[in-house]
Amino acid sequence: MPKIHFLNVKDGDCNIIEHSSGHVTVIDVCNAAPVDLVQEMVRRMLGGPPAPARRTLSGDFGQKDFPVNPIEYLKERNLKDVFRFILTHPDMDHMDGIKAFFKEFPPTNFWDTDNTEIKEFGNGSNGGFNEEDWNFYVSLRNSESDPKRLVLYSGATGQFYNRAADGSVGGDGLSILAPTPELVDDANESQDFNDCSYVLLYRTGNPKQHRILFGGDSHDATWEHILKNHAAAVTDVDLLIAPHHGRSSGRSYDFLDTVNPALTLFGNADSDHMSYGAFSSRSLPIITNNQAGCILIDAELNPMSVYVTNEAYAKKVNAHTFASSSHPGYFYWGQVERK
Repeated sequence: MPKIHFLNVKDGDCNIIEHSSGHVTVIDVCNAAPVDLVQEMVRRMLGGPPAPARRTLSGDFGQKDFPVNPIEYLKERNLKDVFRFILTHPDMDHMDGIKAFFKEFPPTNFWDTDNTEIKEFGNGSNGGFNEEDWNFYVSLRNSESDPKRLVLYSGATGQFYNRAADGSVGGDGLSILAPTPELVDDANESQDFNDCSYVLLYRTGNPKQHRILFGGDSHDATWEHILKNHAAAVTDVDLLIAPHHGRSSGRSYDFLDTVNPALTLFGNADSDHMSYGAFSSRSLPIITNNQAGCILIDAELNPMSVYVTNEAYAKKVNAHTFASSSHPGYFYWGQVERK
C-alpha cells in the first residue's frame, strides 16, 4: 500500500507517506492553520477552480489559488495517526500551522535538526507567518518529552525508519542522505539553513523497489556530499520531490545528471523563479502543484501510477483519464516511466 501524497499547500511543502507497515510519515507542513468553516463551505460549493480548455500543458492552471489544508486532508482520508513528523529545516513555509497540526495529529516521533535559527516577527516580517507556530517549534526543539525528538544525520540507521523490529534491514525504508554534522555547523555559522535540510530516500520495498527522493530545501553543499557518499543510491531515481519546491535559487542543478529522475514534482512559485530550464534541457518531465493541484503516487504498482486532483489537467495529459474509486477526489494522470 505505499503511497506518496504531494499536497498543494500554497508556496510551502507538505508530503505524506503511507508505508506498507501502516505507519504514516509527514514531511513538513504548510497551510495547516485552523480552517475558516465559512470559507471552506464556499470553496466546496464552488467545486474548485475552473481550468479553461485554452490553457496549455505548460500554462497556468491556477491550482495555487485553491490549496488544501493538511489537517482536513488527512481527516478526509481517515488517516488518524502520524507515526513520525519530519521537519526538514526551520523555514516557516515548512512549519506553517505546525501547532494546529500537532494538536490534531500528535506524532510519536519528531525529526528535527540541531539548528540555532532565531526568527523575529512583527512589521510584516517572516512573510506573514504565525509567530505562535515558531514559538511552538522552539518549544519542540528544546523539549526532551513527547514527542520523541530525533536528530539524525547522513547514514543513520535505526529501528522502524530503516530497520525492522528485529534489527534487520527494512523498516519503513527511509534513508537519511543529509545533513551531516558539518553541514549543520556551517548552516548555523552562516545562518543560511538550506544546507542543514534533511534529504531522504524512500525505498518502497516492492518486489521492484521504487526509490523516491525528497530534496527538502537542500543546496549545493548538500548535493556535493550526497554525490560523493551516496551516488549509487540516488542514480536514476523513480521520483524526485524537487529541492526548494523547484525554485532556481541561484543553485547548480548538475546533480540531475546523476539523479536523472523519471518524474519530478514541483511546488508553487512564480514561473520566473522556477528551474524549468535545468529539467527541460535534460528532457526530464515535471508536474507542478499549480498544474495538478494535489498529486498522489500509488507506489504499490509497477510502474507507479500518478493521480491528480485537477481533472482538466489530467484530461490534457491523458485522454483515457478517469475518476479513481480507490483515491476519491483524484483523477488518473498516467504512470511513472523512464523514457
